[in-house]
Amino acid sequence: MEQYSKKLEIRWADLDPNFHVLHSKYYDFGAYCRMAFLTEHDITPAVMVENNIGPIIFREECVFKREIKFGDKLEVFLKLSKCNEDASRWSMVHELWTNGNTLAALITIDGAWIDTSIRKLAKPPEVCIMGIKLIPKAENYNQ
Repeated sequence: MEQYSKKLEIRWADLDPNFHVLHSKYYDFGAYCRMAFLTEHDITPAVMVENNIGPIIFREECVFKREIKFGDKLEVFLKLSKCNEDASRWSMVHELWTNGNTLAALITIDGAWIDTSIRKLAKPPEVCIMGIKLIPKAENYNQ
């Protein structure tokens, strides 16, 4: 897959008192894009429950480049920047672009899979491995 993105609409509820998007909403936009990808690639909540597996995040960082305002057209791109062989640990980058030409933010996350029954890190089932490896690779992808 060459690229994956989600187009999002900025809602009034996304704004802060300065009339631009509240900083925590940027993280929500990234999570929405990431979870949409997983769901579209058969890593659904039902599959996670069935396999006692879930994604966890060790680090989430956003570099804010430009403000996002009400009325802006927002597109969030998802890229895989790191992944070990069994896809048990990974890093992803989310690029938030406004109006087709302005990079508004870069969100980087480092994560893994947890066995939800024993609350310990775990190797994911094959469906998760295959899904994670389908995420488009970042230019600086590192296995």
